[in-house]
Amino acid sequence: MIDAIDNIDTVADKEEYTVGRVYEYFLGKFAASEGKLGGEFYTPKCVVNLIAEMIEPYKGKIYDPCCGSGGMFVQSLKFVKSHHGNTKDISVYGQEYTATTYKLAKMNLAVRGLSANLGEVPADSFFKDQHPDLKADYIMANPPFNMKDWRAPDELTKDSRFSGYETPPTGNANYAWILHMVSKLSTNGVAGFVLANGAMSTNTTGEGAIRQKLVENDLVDCMIALPGQLFYTTQIPVCLWFLSKSKKANKERGYRDREGETLFIDARQIGSMISRTQKELTEEDIARIADTYHNWRSDGSPATVSRLGDSPGSPESESTRQKTGAIAQRLKGSEPYADQPATASRRRWKTSANTTSYSPPVVTSARPRWKTTAFPLKPR
Repeated sequence: MIDAIDNIDTVADKEEYTVGRVYEYFLGKFAASEGKLGGEFYTPKCVVNLIAEMIEPYKGKIYDPCCGSGGMFVQSLKFVKSHHGNTKDISVYGQEYTATTYKLAKMNLAVRGLSANLGEVPADSFFKDQHPDLKADYIMANPPFNMKDWRAPDELTKDSRFSGYETPPTGNANYAWILHMVSKLSTNGVAGFVLANGAMSTNTTGEGAIRQKLVENDLVDCMIALPGQLFYTTQIPVCLWFLSKSKKANKERGYRDREGETLFIDARQIGSMISRTQKELTEEDIARIADTYHNWRSDGSPATVSRLGDSPGSPESESTRQKTGAIAQRLKGSEPYADQPATASRRRWKTSANTTSYSPPVVTSARPRWKTTAFPLKPR
């Protein structure tokens, strides 16, 4: 096997990055064999692909504050190449705490010819932020789930990253990661990251208040409930959060005005078992989820429709756009919730900080007129 790898013609293989694919394959196999410990450096490929397809990192600065083996960066490069973009238009920033994993990330990027700023040394993003002035256009991350004792009670209580919010509790770092990423977003920046489902409903020591403030600040763009068994680290289902620093209309990107709106996608029933204990999202699953989000966000212009990869008159694209467009119009008006399409449901933002991740996920806010759109995706 070593001889086979040694015989790969890396000069003639500039576009395919065979060595990189081999490295990625072994990372996945090693993560699977390591079980829970494997999750410290490896995020399932299908989850990384989904995040990249959702936020579309074509151009700008990409950041991962807990980059593991660098899988988010690699997939960003693949996304740009698959959509005929220029990889020179993206720059990569990251940080990793564990020394061995930090080296894995550097090697993972090096075998693909990717240059990145991962900081001078392995370091804790909370206590030794090596990119203090960074404002990223895209953030992709899979923070450690429910990390305990991440700070002492008297530490980081006045940290500027948490300004305007309650300081996240010492017993769980989930909301510390969220606020850290929010502080790193540029004016039009977007973030996509993985969290345990409990993050959508917890009220422990101010977490509910932080979540409510995120909603009131109109940062939450989309939430996705994923099926269980996707991760090597846990069999429990997880969720994806997508935050946007600006929901205003953007003609250059083909986004409509989404202020005061949030999309929920219930994807718990999709995915395919690839082993007795492991499930993955297929390319079709990923496309269905991403297309639902993109069509909801789209301004419907011909240029945007073309960029989404289908023709304005195609039945599938037109059906989705009609549903999301009609929902968006009613959400902005004062019409009652009657006559809603069978494939979508709406929930007003409630006036408490309680949330649930079930049927469909509901996030709450003190804004009484805040409304949401929810799409349940079922197996085909």
